[in-house]
Amino acid sequence: MKLIFLGPPGAGKGTQAERIQTAHGLVQLSTGDMLRAAVAAGTETGQVAKEIMARGDLVPDDVVVGIIADRTQEADCANGYILDGFPRNVAQAEALDKMLAERSDKLDAVIELKVDDSALLARIEGRAAETEGGARADDNADALKKRLAVYHEQTAPLAGYYKNAGILRTVDGMKDMDAVTVEIEAALELKETDNAG
Repeated sequence: MKLIFLGPPGAGKGTQAERIQTAHGLVQLSTGDMLRAAVAAGTETGQVAKEIMARGDLVPDDVVVGIIADRTQEADCANGYILDGFPRNVAQAEALDKMLAERSDKLDAVIELKVDDSALLARIEGRAAETEGGARADDNADALKKRLAVYHEQTAPLAGYYKNAGILRTVDGMKDMDAVTVEIEAALELKETDNAG
């Protein structure tokens, strides 16, 4: 099973991806971790990424897709994986589709966690109040508003892209954690039935 988790910052993607990964024997692939690992391993793509990152530039889509292509061919990904933090925009989604098509492969499902912006802000403010200043530096309302704006502008259009491809499964991320997991599991069962039919 090859999955992508979509949703705004603070929607609980990481938590849910971890649960699904454990339940299905998948590997959660974070683009940040993969980039660092490729650089550390000194792979050809990793060397290119290292030079770009040393200049302080963003790693271009083709390099990120190259790293994902290498990583997803490792033995631990044989059962499937969850992409976390990629794609971030439609251009990256197209590059990913092209890479998978070259291998006669494709994504099984894209799980979108639908969450209300105002609820996310309330969540973050609640978390900040609980930790009394001990929260992450980006765990505040102003930072979240900026991250949400970027998400809506660049990443949210992926929902339409994957809906057109027929693999989008939307889940109500406003429910409690366990209920969200149950909904995701149901969406994945639905996907497996689609494939069998």
